[in-house]
Amino acid sequence: MAKLSIKALFGRNGPLKTWLDNWCNQNQVNLCITDNTDTVIYGSQDHEDFKQSIPIIFENATLANVSSNSNLINQVAGVLTMLITKEGEKRKLGAEVLHLYQELNIIYSFAENLGEAISLEAIAGITLNHSMNSIPANAGAIVLLDEYQRALTVPAISGEKLIDSSLLENNFSLLLRFGLNGQSAIITDIAELKDRGLIAKNVTSLIYATLKGKDRILGAIILVGTLTDQFTAAHLKLLVTLALQSSSAMESALLFEKNIREIKMREEAMLRINEVIRKFVPNEFISSLGKENITDVRLGDQVEKIVTVLFTDIRDFTTLSEQMSPEENFRFVSSFNEVLGPIIRSHRGFINQYLGDSIMAIFPIQPEDALLAAIEMQRAVRNLNQQRTQKGELPIHAGIGMHTGSLIMGITGDEHRLDAATISDTVNTAARIESLTKHYKSSLLLSAETFKRIPEPSRFTFRRLGKVLLKGKNNVLSVVECMNGMEEALASARKKNMGDFDMAMELYQQGQFESAVQLFSKVLASDEKDHTVKVFYEKAKRYLAEGAPKNWNGADEMLYK
Repeated sequence: MAKLSIKALFGRNGPLKTWLDNWCNQNQVNLCITDNTDTVIYGSQDHEDFKQSIPIIFENATLANVSSNSNLINQVAGVLTMLITKEGEKRKLGAEVLHLYQELNIIYSFAENLGEAISLEAIAGITLNHSMNSIPANAGAIVLLDEYQRALTVPAISGEKLIDSSLLENNFSLLLRFGLNGQSAIITDIAELKDRGLIAKNVTSLIYATLKGKDRILGAIILVGTLTDQFTAAHLKLLVTLALQSSSAMESALLFEKNIREIKMREEAMLRINEVIRKFVPNEFISSLGKENITDVRLGDQVEKIVTVLFTDIRDFTTLSEQMSPEENFRFVSSFNEVLGPIIRSHRGFINQYLGDSIMAIFPIQPEDALLAAIEMQRAVRNLNQQRTQKGELPIHAGIGMHTGSLIMGITGDEHRLDAATISDTVNTAARIESLTKHYKSSLLLSAETFKRIPEPSRFTFRRLGKVLLKGKNNVLSVVECMNGMEEALASARKKNMGDFDMAMELYQQGQFESAVQLFSKVLASDEKDHTVKVFYEKAKRYLAEGAPKNWNGADEMLYK
């Protein structure tokens, strides 16, 4: 508030001068009013001869003197004292209103800025910035308390280098008495803080307000100054108000961060669950149903697609398993699956089931994907056999069969137990073709339905093995052998005899067994390791000697599955 002066009562066109003029005339009194510098404000300039003088005092300070030779000046002094008191009160009230307005403006601006902040660090920075701008401090810091970990952090510090943030963080017990004690105060006895180096030696004043949540202490706003009695009760009141607002914002930020953490944890848990589930139910299966996650599927969801189903099986597994303990058996099958599984996935297929010593895979995009995977799988088995041979273990042999056709993939079961199921004759046919690899002594067979969907069959080496009638089936199935996965020497020998083999197969299917036997014999003479030719050679000889089966149409009837 501006310093009060007696001149304030004598403004231009003010009523006081007119009243004094009238009063002096009526009472025939000559008087003089001077201010505290002895400057004449009203009346005679020759006031030195006046015998009586009365001081006008306001708040223990002399603002003016009324001088005269008349005792009536007591009336004037009384009026002036009353008027100056009223003027002082008016100014004081104005100053209080102005201060209140400024304080409200600070709080409003602070609230607006807090509304834009989300993180705890941003709120701390805004709080300290407003505190330093509103209260005359040389330095300040925000200290936050993690009561669960009994740890302190200083997310905001400002001003001169009077506060050591690292030492603040490392003096938990001391800060429980200064700043984190649940109180707000102005303190001057700060010797212990100086001794421990938390604040500089030239700090003489400290003010703090605790940041309180609903049921716990969040931290404190700490301001320091280098002047004695630098902070007032009004400053403390304002700092407490800022602390209350900041505490509310911090509580919201902590709740928000907690919710975000919980949501993130739930999402991560769900991702982990989905990752685990995908290992049991392939993601490709879920995607085929038009779903993104296993949680989206419902009982009865289904889709019909044209796919290629591939089966692979370890030959003579029963004989091999008899030589191993159950644990060795398990490790053996696991190592086999670990080799072939990634190959299937790398060719856009997915494992539908691991069936002990066999694998069922589905290739939903192109039959060629299944064929390329099967070729690479044969090579992988050869590499695996090299390792087994070096260890003194028996080599393994695997048969691969595939068929392309319509397949229903869906979710079956009941409300308490769901299962991903594939329902189609395509699966059964693919499994039967795989079993034919044993009959024909071949490693890789595919149906004619798969073969005719290979876009450029000339890139591969195929042999048509004629037609078969599977047990329990009414329709004849044509089978094709692929030799690209064989060892190079074997594949080369079979390519060389391809013409004679194709002719022999044509004669065989026409029932001309004598000519067929002669050509099969010729092929075997050139390649005695061609066990598939031996199968047809022996059949042709038997039919030549015993006669062809009744109603012979060139198709071999399988009497077993």
